[in-house]
Amino acid sequence: MTHTCSVQGNARGKLPVSSDSHMHTAFSTDSSTPVRSMLDEAVRRGLDSVCITDHLDLDFPPDEELGPDPFRLDLASYWSTLSGIREEYRGRLNVRIGIEIGLQSHLGEAYKEIVNRWPFDFVIGSLHLVNGMDPYYGKAFEGRTDADVYRDAFLETLECISRVRDFDSLGHLDYVVRYGRNRAQEYSYRRFAGEIDAVLKKLIEEGKGLEMNMGGFKYGLGFCNPHPDVLKRYRELGGEIVTVGADAHRPEHVAYAYERAGEILSSCGFRYYAVFEGRRPVFYPVGG
Repeated sequence: MTHTCSVQGNARGKLPVSSDSHMHTAFSTDSSTPVRSMLDEAVRRGLDSVCITDHLDLDFPPDEELGPDPFRLDLASYWSTLSGIREEYRGRLNVRIGIEIGLQSHLGEAYKEIVNRWPFDFVIGSLHLVNGMDPYYGKAFEGRTDADVYRDAFLETLECISRVRDFDSLGHLDYVVRYGRNRAQEYSYRRFAGEIDAVLKKLIEEGKGLEMNMGGFKYGLGFCNPHPDVLKRYRELGGEIVTVGADAHRPEHVAYAYERAGEILSSCGFRYYAVFEGRRPVFYPVGG
């Protein structure tokens, strides 16, 4: 996709980043929060805009808690409902409609057909399975070191983004670290530089963005996903499109840890962050 870009200013300026581009509602299997509850919290937090990005993970394995075919999304109902609600908030909050697709290397054509059928503002591509297993439940780590699983996740991410092209920004690149037995003890950019650099170079080559997901703070990692060292490396390699989201599933997590967002972005060399509208990035100054 060839992007045409423009630079805008923040209207309210209460936070260094005034848009949350990653949030979930009751349309996602792992959330029970009504759409308006998320949006009301965004207004309360002083955001200018949000993008609702509910889950669509095709071919997700059956789950005892979530059912035989979890993370399916009724796209017709989703689009109709969000389109109406977007109008309700016009003038108070710019509500954009997006989606988060679960990356698996064999799903390129399936996602292409879906994404081109619906006029989304923004598509996040995220790896939620490692070796076919959800790391959240721990089975992916059985009999293996954290480092082994992290490396597999980065290699699988590279394979997925080479085969699935219809997304705009790669979500929470080092998400898997949230669920390791020892979390970040076996993780650093330096340790996996070869695998991570390959991912970053592919994103840049394809004109894709990289998400700064603030959910890492919510999970107690003490850093965003990916780690600021990875964001800095993306910038050093020539990456310019960084999107920001809190990955909230409940109202209290909307714009989570956003007070830190500006400092992190600036320290990594970014003067602007990107907000996608109609699948094209619009750049906003950090803190401006």
